[in-house]
Amino acid sequence: MKKIGLLYGMENTFPMALVERINARQVDGVIAESLMTGAFRMDKPSGYEVIIDRISHDIPFYRAYLRNAILHGAKVINNPFWWSADDKFFNYALGEQIGVAVPKTVMLPHHSHPPSTTSQSMRNLMHPLNWQEVFDYIGFPAFMKPHLGGGWRNVYKVNSPDELYAAYNQTGDLGMVLQENIDFTDYYRCYVIGREKVHVMAYDPRLPHEQRYVTTADPRQSPLYDRIVADALKLCRALGYDMNTVEFAVRDGIPYAIDYLNPAPDADRFSVGEENFEWILEAMADFAIATALSPVLPRDDYHWGRFLAGGQR
Repeated sequence: MKKIGLLYGMENTFPMALVERINARQVDGVIAESLMTGAFRMDKPSGYEVIIDRISHDIPFYRAYLRNAILHGAKVINNPFWWSADDKFFNYALGEQIGVAVPKTVMLPHHSHPPSTTSQSMRNLMHPLNWQEVFDYIGFPAFMKPHLGGGWRNVYKVNSPDELYAAYNQTGDLGMVLQENIDFTDYYRCYVIGREKVHVMAYDPRLPHEQRYVTTADPRQSPLYDRIVADALKLCRALGYDMNTVEFAVRDGIPYAIDYLNPAPDADRFSVGEENFEWILEAMADFAIATALSPVLPRDDYHWGRFLAGGQR
């Protein structure tokens, strides 16, 4: 029997609905269940053919469990060896390398020393910082946000150098990126599953969370639809993500990729709405079953490596 395990945290609607959807297919030799683990041995396989990970980005213990499961042959969606090597700044730089439109972005040094470091640890850091070069490149208004993390935590919109300094002074030892503001006319959020299926959703990040998907716009009618689908696939294939959301802000007819580091994308029924929820349930059930039945072992290459300077594109 090939088991598919769901690893999740506070989610209430998606994980068990996916377990039920997979089991309802009654595929011979395949069963899905909630994954359970305690302390685990380094020499013992997990017992799962496929693990769908919705929480290890927040729980280092689970991340260690998944890496050991992969070592013993399990297939994990998303592979933690890939997504934990990424950060938002690297993702923007990679997007620019592969020809996807992204906002101009700068990585800023930590405002405060990281734990167990002092000013002596920072002897390679110029002082004062080259702020004017940053301002000339990015312009104002701009967004400052952590290069790791999500959920709109510690995100600041700044309209001037003084506002930037005031916000920067609140960031502590977080690594922050400063990014060009994209004053958008349209905004889209895409589910990308298995690096093959894309579901484009009209979305408005300016609205309250429960209303962001409530729109009458049909993304399929947009003249940018094909480009958005192609760019979403290009990004997820380069990064090796099998489950992701990619967000695009449209300015002057150009879709800019804004956010695409989402190893456990929002799939709550009450957040995304019934139609979108149904799509991701079906797509994930299809992909999980196909992955469980596939004889292909876990991939061992970092797909973005071929996009580095000197690599074969």
